[in-house]
Amino acid sequence: MTAYPQPRPRRPRRSGFSRRRFLGTSLAALAGTTFASCARSRVHNLSTRSGGDANKLYIYSWTGYTDDELLSRFTEATGIEVVVDIYDANETMLAILQAGGGDTYSIIYPSDYMVQQMIDLGLLTAIDHSRIPRLGELFPNYQNPVYDPNNTYSIPISWGTTGIAYNSSVLATEPDDWNYLWDNQAALNRRITLLDDVRETLGAALKRLGYSYNSTEPAELEEAYQSLVTLKPAIASFNSTAWREQLLAGDLTLAMAYSVDAGEVVESNEHIKYIVPRSGSSLWTDTLVIPSTAPNPDAAYAWINLMLEPEVAAAMMQRLFFATPSRAAYDLLSDEFRGDTTLFPPPDILAKCEGIAPVSSEFEELFDRYWTQLTSG
Repeated sequence: MTAYPQPRPRRPRRSGFSRRRFLGTSLAALAGTTFASCARSRVHNLSTRSGGDANKLYIYSWTGYTDDELLSRFTEATGIEVVVDIYDANETMLAILQAGGGDTYSIIYPSDYMVQQMIDLGLLTAIDHSRIPRLGELFPNYQNPVYDPNNTYSIPISWGTTGIAYNSSVLATEPDDWNYLWDNQAALNRRITLLDDVRETLGAALKRLGYSYNSTEPAELEEAYQSLVTLKPAIASFNSTAWREQLLAGDLTLAMAYSVDAGEVVESNEHIKYIVPRSGSSLWTDTLVIPSTAPNPDAAYAWINLMLEPEVAAAMMQRLFFATPSRAAYDLLSDEFRGDTTLFPPPDILAKCEGIAPVSSEFEELFDRYWTQLTSG
């Protein structure tokens, strides 16, 4: 098979919303965006069609994970037509499934934390590993991820980090760790943002103090919360999206950011840089799952196997500017891509990063209480 070409690293243009959590998204906005060049049904028309046609595969995905070339390749190989609907939030996707509109789909692309919720709700089919021969080509840490041990219900398709995006042209010294925000609080006053996500923001404070991103020790959580209270007067806002335009416009100096979103901003302005703090941060992952109501699981396995082909995975990573969990795909990348630390942080830094693990309802309530206290007023 001919390998895909290896262009220079290029960040995709994003459509104004974060690729991760959308905590403020209204569940009223459930209609999916569709691709222009192929016939696709919108989300609000799901009740008028059936996903049980063996010659069709219905996919529910983030924008940008498929294109006409990829769909045509699948159809030529299998004879199965692909229909793609788009969601812009994990919560939107989950609401559709819980409302009974998800029995059309045989493949869905949830993020790591949403996989946990979908497992708990009984929405996913256990993966038959014997039908996916390339599983052994995943990097070791993606063969047993914290959000889904042994990939029992999901297959990782892309990953990234949480870190700090900043304007290097206006800082006397450049950040290398979370402590920088507290140590330079006066200089950064009202010119920093943190993510609108309690697990990420509290996790950063925990890491700064030398604790796990996933700590559930009450004393450690209290200490992390109090440190954020100390920092709060310097924080312009808690947001996961608007920081990009504000950083480019010069209204912000520094923002807590997801790597995939930071990549676009870095590409837009040579003074904007992105780092993963040396004490560690979080790792996030997007996955492929087969819902328990999947009408065409055979086509779903065929799609998963195509996505794990090294040439396909490498091309997708270069197009979307996500890191790939496939070692075989990684080996096909150019040295320039593999050397891009926004995509692939240094191994010693990456070793200190953690996936966000599920917690009990008791601690969910504690996190929510801290978050309400921190963000109110």
